[in-house]
Amino acid sequence: MLNLSDLDSQFRALAEPTRRSIIERLGRGPATVSSLAEPYDMSLAAIVQHLKVLEDSGLIRTEKIGRVRTCQIVPAGFQVIADWIAERRSLVEKRLDRLGVLLAELETNVPPSNDEGQSQ
Repeated sequence: MLNLSDLDSQFRALAEPTRRSIIERLGRGPATVSSLAEPYDMSLAAIVQHLKVLEDSGLIRTEKIGRVRTCQIVPAGFQVIADWIAERRSLVEKRLDRLGVLLAELETNVPPSNDEGQSQ
């Protein structure tokens, strides 16, 4: 059973473009907070807030070693989203399969058109 509060939290976290961009960057591997902040025209405190939202949603984790905080993606954190999407996809595919069957049945039951070969 899907945990909808986790799903809501993760979609909320990913709804913001800066956070999606951070996830894209972390997809290439772990990075320090300062390196994640470099491309953005915002304070380090603002980046840390974005990282907190991502961490609270379970999508990333941070680790502090000495004075350096490093962030990385938590692959299992995306499983709730993947499961939710898979369920939606399965339902849509079943409906489309049923529609395909119905259309095939209609096609085989339609009498040929009399338009062919008629001249006016």
